[in-house]
Formats: sequence, C-alpha cells, structure tokens
Amino acid sequence: MSPPDAILEARGLTKEFLGFVAVNNVNLSVRRGSIHALIGPNGAGKTTVFNLLTKFLTPTRGAIVFDGVDVTAEQPAAVARRGLVRSFQISATFPHLTVLENVRVALQRKAGLATQFWRSDRILGQLDDRARELVAAVNLEPYLHAHAVDLSYGRKRALEIATTLALDPVMLLLDEPMAGMGHEEIDRVVDLIRAAAQGRTVLMVEHNLSVVSHLCDTISVLQRGEVIAEGSYEHVSADPRVREAYMGMEEA
Repeated sequence: MSPPDAILEARGLTKEFLGFVAVNNVNLSVRRGSIHALIGPNGAGKTTVFNLLTKFLTPTRGAIVFDGVDVTAEQPAAVARRGLVRSFQISATFPHLTVLENVRVALQRKAGLATQFWRSDRILGQLDDRARELVAAVNLEPYLHAHAVDLSYGRKRALEIATTLALDPVMLLLDEPMAGMGHEEIDRVVDLIRAAAQGRTVLMVEHNLSVVSHLCDTISVLQRGEVIAEGSYEHVSADPRVREAYMGMEEA
C-alpha cells in the first residue's frame, strides 16, 4: 500500500551486473512537494538508483511507481511524458545557440515542434514570451542573447534548469547539480532549486552535505547498494552507520 502523499516509490529495487549486486532491495518513498536527496560515499549505488528510477537502467527485480502508476516497464521518454523529468535528458545545451534559443528549443519540444525549425519566425516567436519568463526565473536575463558556450559553469547549470522547467515537470530529478561549482555559484543554484521546487517535487543526488543539510526535507543514505538511514539531516547525521560510511566527513 502506497503512502498517501508519495509521488515516487521504489519497491525492492535490485540491480545486478554479471552477478555483482549494485543495488540491493532498495525501498524508497518520495513525498509529494518535498526536496529529497540521495547521498552516500563513492560507490554506494546512488547513480545506479537514479538511473533505475529514470528508466535508463532496467531493474533486475523490484518495481517503480510514479504518481500511482507502475512505470517499471516503461521507456524513459514515456516516463518523462508523465512529468518525471531528469535534468540532463534535455539539458545538454546547444553551445552555439543563445540562452533564449536554448530555452525556446525546449519549449518547442513541449509544444510538439521539437524538430520543426522550418516553421516561420512568427510561429516559433510565439514561444519567446514564455522563454523569457523561464530565463528570468533562473536569473539569466542579462545573458539572454549570450551563447551557451560563453556562460560560466554555474550559469550553464542554471540554463539547464530553465530548459528542464520548460517541460513543465511534475517531478524534477537532478544528478549532482552542485558538482564542480564554487561557493558563489552553489548559493545561486541552491536558490534556483528552491524556487523550482515550488509546486513540484525534487529528487537529487548530491555530494555536498552542507547543501543537503540546508536544502532537503528528507535524505536517504546509501551504502553498498542499500539504504542504511533515512530522515532529516539531523536524524541521518546522528546515525552511527552513516558516520562510519562517511568516516567523519558529515561533520565537515
């Protein structure tokens, strides 16, 4: 029986690779409207779980339920159409298009015009107002006509979030959104994620425990492919198994 407020569930999720068990009987319930993090040391199985949930891998055993529907057998594109959107599925920005053009391409996909670049500027231009709104939402207005290739890393991630939001996701999945960023860029992207979470659910894999402690409502800790603790940051950081897994790093 699903919890009444669960939007995404993993039930007994297991993935084996040639006899190696990368993910072992993972049960996960993400509450609707929450920001939920998957954390764990390197090799804990975070990325494998993430790939299973977004259907880039097929589980050996177990089930995935999204918004009350068993999507275990569905393809990634079908799950995305349901509103479960992984950022990098559509966030590989076009380097030589402008910020505005990148967001408009994402809107074209949502509008069923993804490959119809031959359409007149008048028709495609109808998407510009919404594209500008999304650019403003991620604080990229000063870079509206800048090419993606010229943006800093943090601003490229902001653009990726804008293109993801263009698909109007019900649930947004982010894979290490803070990777490679400096403090100033991290603060900017944290604010963007918090804003993007208004009215939707966010699940993220993240290494930066300081970010997780301030941003996430619920944290699931993985170790050797299994969930060893779950709850608030205060709860999981006090768990001896988590402390052992991180060898004291959670206090950094």
